[in-house]
Amino acid sequence: MKLISKLFVLLILTSAITAHAGSVNDKKLQIDKVADGLGIPWGMAILPDGTMLVTQREGKLILLDLDSGNKTNISGVPKVKAVGQGGFLDVALSPDYTESGWIYFTYSKDVDGQGATTLARAKLDGNTLSDWNDLLVTQSRTSKGQHYGSRIVFDQQGHLFFSIGDRGERDRAQDLSNHNGTILRLKLDGSVPQDNPFVGDTNALPEIWSYGHRNPQGLFYNAETQQLWDIEHGPRGGDEINLIEAGKNYGWPEASHGKEYYAPVSVGKKEVEGMENPVKVYIPSIAPSGLVQYQGDAFPDWQGDLISGALALQHLNRVKIQDNQAVDEVRYLRTMKKRIRDVIESPEGWLYVSTDDGEIYRIQPAAN
Repeated sequence: MKLISKLFVLLILTSAITAHAGSVNDKKLQIDKVADGLGIPWGMAILPDGTMLVTQREGKLILLDLDSGNKTNISGVPKVKAVGQGGFLDVALSPDYTESGWIYFTYSKDVDGQGATTLARAKLDGNTLSDWNDLLVTQSRTSKGQHYGSRIVFDQQGHLFFSIGDRGERDRAQDLSNHNGTILRLKLDGSVPQDNPFVGDTNALPEIWSYGHRNPQGLFYNAETQQLWDIEHGPRGGDEINLIEAGKNYGWPEASHGKEYYAPVSVGKKEVEGMENPVKVYIPSIAPSGLVQYQGDAFPDWQGDLISGALALQHLNRVKIQDNQAVDEVRYLRTMKKRIRDVIESPEGWLYVSTDDGEIYRIQPAAN
C-alpha cells in the first residue's frame, strides 16, 4: 500500500509539473482571441490588406477583419462533401497574388457519391468568388470519410505542392497508380511539370512527388533552403515529421512507429530499407495539423523551428531543427485545452492559430 501511495503521489506531482511547465512557456506569449463562432476553421490565409480568409470545414468561406473581428461571408463556394474529416479544407494565396489574384483551395468533392481531395483556384471579386476552376480532382476517391490531407504550399519556381491522405485505404499509399497517401507537385495552372519524378512511368501518376504518407495535414516549403517539410498523422503513436524529397517513399504502411487500432501490435517495421525515415516521431500521437517553419523576427529564438498544431494532445508544438534533425521540443497553450487545427505566420512574424472550437488566436511576444 505504501508503494502504491508513493506512486500515486509521484503521478500527481509529475502531472502538476507538466501543467506548470506549459503555463511557464505561455508566460512568454501574448495570446489574444481575434474571432470565434467559425465552425471548424480549417485553413487561413492573410491578404495583402491585412484581412484573413478562413475556410470552414462545413463549406463556408469567411473574410475576417483581424482588428475588429468582423466576419463577412464570401459567396461562390462550390458544394463540398462535408462528411467525416472531409469538407472545405485549405486556402493559400498564389505567390503572384497581387498580379494574378488567384487563390488556391483544397476540398472534398462529391464524385458519384464518393469523396475525392480536389485542388481548385478562384479569384475574390468583392465578397464573391469568381472564375472557380477545379485544377485536379484527384484519383483518391472512396466512400470512406477520413484522411483527405490536405495543405497547399508553393515553391519559388512556379510550382505548388499539396498533400493527400491514404483515405483510410492504407495499402494504396504504396500504389503509384492512384493519389492516395501522396504529395503532389503541379504548375500553378494545374498542369504537370515535366521534371516530376514519375513522368514517363506508365505505372505511376505523373503528379506524384512523394508517396507512402498516411495523412499529411501540415506542409511547409522553405524558400531560402528550398526544402519541403510535412507533418502527418500516424495510427496509435507514430506521428511523423518528414523532409520531403522527389520520388521518395515515406513508408506507410510498411514502415511506422505506430500501433494498430485493433490490437497492441506494431503496424510493420519501424524502418525498411529503401524507405525514408522520419526526422521526428511522436509517441504518443499528438495528432498534428498545420505546419510552419518559423521565419520571422518577432520570436528570434524560434527561427528555423517547425511549429504545428496538435489536435488530440491539444497544444501548439515547436520543434527545434539543427542540420535537418529534431533536437528539442516545446509545447505551448496546453492549459487552453483546445484542438489546434491550423497555424500560420503573419508578415509581422506573429502566429495565428485556429481551433476546432471555432476560434482564431493571435500569438505575439509578451511585453517585458
